[in-house]
Amino acid sequence: ESATAFGCLVSDMWLGEFDYVSPEAFHSVFEKRYPAFSRRTQHDAQEFLICVLDDLHEAFKEVRAQLCQGRYRSGAGASRGSGSGTSIVTQLFEGQLSYGITCLKCKTITDRPESFTVLSLPIPSTRVCSLQDCLECFFQPDTLTWNNQIHCYWCGTNQDATVQATITKAPQIIIFHLKRFAWQDKHRRKLSTTVCYPFSNLDLSPYSSTFSCNNAEYSLCAVVNHAGDLDYGHYTAFCKHSVTKHWYSFDDAQVTQIPDTAVQADTAYLLFY
Repeated sequence: ESATAFGCLVSDMWLGEFDYVSPEAFHSVFEKRYPAFSRRTQHDAQEFLICVLDDLHEAFKEVRAQLCQGRYRSGAGASRGSGSGTSIVTQLFEGQLSYGITCLKCKTITDRPESFTVLSLPIPSTRVCSLQDCLECFFQPDTLTWNNQIHCYWCGTNQDATVQATITKAPQIIIFHLKRFAWQDKHRRKLSTTVCYPFSNLDLSPYSSTFSCNNAEYSLCAVVNHAGDLDYGHYTAFCKHSVTKHWYSFDDAQVTQIPDTAVQADTAYLLFY
């Protein structure tokens, strides 16, 4: 039901018959399935995005499974991937990381794969940094000690270890979440750091395994901005038209074309490449 409402919303947007399109109908259906996203409280765009993608994935996965079952009953043969949990959402947005865990005692390395649709990147500065700085911070090795030790199978005991993430499958569309809301001195606050991000030629090969480096360069296609603080705020979006290549600002009932220079904003919260 929410997938149908989302489809209608996208169709209305691309038909171009209105100056702007309200997502009222989609949100009304969506909040019935997910009451946590009611209209009475503030919500996090990243959490909402993940929930929407998960919901669409489940809807499209079910449709694909039903179609495959229909072909099987008709004698045409069932798809081998019908139970794999794939959908158009996973095909576009899902990537895979591999966490290489090295025991510091016996030096044994084990790999732990993990799928992702959004990469949450730390911001390593309070004033100015680049997206590459955020990526390097995310992918740098981390040492696990004390209560974070791993249980080493070969040593048979808990041991200190290092862990480092590597991209083993780069998605067609990669989404970065800039972790602007952070804890500092037992208080949660928003980081207003200026994060400079490239519009094109974002190279992920330094963070990828050798066999996933192909087509690892990305171009920016959308930005979600958050203006405000922890307890209040306002979301807007910048989106690049796939045909004209012009950038547009979406701010409630205002949709306006903007110059490329306006896309670099201090309020950037989600980046779509």
